[in-house]
Amino acid sequence: MQPLPVVLVYRNQPERLVDTIDAFRAQDVPVVITLVDNGSATVPPVEADDVTVVPAGGNVGFGPAANIGYRRFLEDPTAGEWVVLAPHDALPAPNCLSGILAALAQRPRAGLACADVGDGATPVIDPYFGGILIPARVHEGWEPAGHPHGTLMFARRACLDEIGVFDERYFAYCEEADLALRARDAGWECGLVRGAMVKNPHISSTSAAIDYLQLRNTLLLVRDHSGRYHTFIRFCIALWQLAAGAVAPSRRGPYWHPRGRLRGLVDFVRGRFGPPPADLLPDH
Repeated sequence: MQPLPVVLVYRNQPERLVDTIDAFRAQDVPVVITLVDNGSATVPPVEADDVTVVPAGGNVGFGPAANIGYRRFLEDPTAGEWVVLAPHDALPAPNCLSGILAALAQRPRAGLACADVGDGATPVIDPYFGGILIPARVHEGWEPAGHPHGTLMFARRACLDEIGVFDERYFAYCEEADLALRARDAGWECGLVRGAMVKNPHISSTSAAIDYLQLRNTLLLVRDHSGRYHTFIRFCIALWQLAAGAVAPSRRGPYWHPRGRLRGLVDFVRGRFGPPPADLLPDH
């Protein structure tokens, strides 16, 4: 059986990376891994016959780093029909990849798909709020979804050839939703495969950069795919949420950070996209 190409985006978590590579090697289908190093201080010695390390040249963001792996896949016509993408801390169950492949074999217009993270929710895209979650509607097998989870997602070669790769303005967050909307507009399906399990045990700490990127990129997604009216309403909601969170902690989201949110609003208006400002990163 031809090895399934896997792209892992890595940054500064050597122990988690080793566990993730072991989890992909333990799959019941063979894999070949392209590890894109996002400017890490340390990369463990993982390069082998089935693992190729490709430096990104710095912390270019999840989407741009993933694109490095995607482009290598697309440039190799012998690499097969599907490519898998995951971060360095995704831990798929041993039958995760084969379960997704079995579901995809029945859906010739499936362009994007993702594993089941076990939260009982399905990602959809709201015209005002961007990517949100709703309760799952099926218990096993293929379930239509608005966009794939970035924890572990499949992309079909023909789909990427037609619509392109991630929009690098996003840097991180919302790029999967943008890709899925472009795929939908081109007639491709997106879904989640219930029962094909993946875990991501690492929970990110609160960061101004996360709140900044999530808000700024949601506004970009809404503007590009829903139009100016929806963007205006979403912007007003964001202002209300900023004020409400400042006086009522119960109204704050998990990554709520007033300076990050305010900067995200300002930079969206200014048209500043790409990496977050350096002063919002955790070491500042």
